[in-house]
Amino acid sequence: MGKTVLTVDDSASIRQMVAFTLKSAGYNVIEAVDGEDGLNKAKGKVADLVLTDQNMPKMDGLAAMQRIKLERPDVPILMLSTFDNPTYIARSVALGASGFLLKGCTREELLNAIRMAARGESAWTRDELRRVTGAL
Repeated sequence: MGKTVLTVDDSASIRQMVAFTLKSAGYNVIEAVDGEDGLNKAKGKVADLVLTDQNMPKMDGLAAMQRIKLERPDVPILMLSTFDNPTYIARSVALGASGFLLKGCTREELLNAIRMAARGESAWTRDELRRVTGAL
C-alpha cells in the first residue's frame, strides 16, 4: 500500500490507537499533537492523506484543515471527532473534507473511509449530508 497518513490529535492514546490500526493495514503514519503541528507537518508534503481531530489546543481541526487546503488543495482530509455536531459536519463539508468520522467508529469504518479518501472519493454518508442540508 505505502500511503502515508498524517494523524492529528492532542490525545496520545487516540494517536497511538489510530497509528496501530493504520500500520496494521499497511499505511505509514506521521503523528501531530495539535492543529498547528499538523499544519507544519502537512507542509512537508510527505502525507498522502490527513486524519484530524476537531477540538485541539493551539489550532482546532477545522482551522488546520482550512490552512492545509490552502497549501495543498488536493490532499484528502478526514475529520475525526468525539462530537456528533451538525455544525462541525457542515463546516467540514464547506471546507472540503473528504469525510467525517466519530471516534467511536469501528476499525473497518475508519479504514474504509481512509481507502475511499485516498482514492479521491468522498467518504461522506448520505445521512451526514442529509443532516447538513437539514441544518442549513
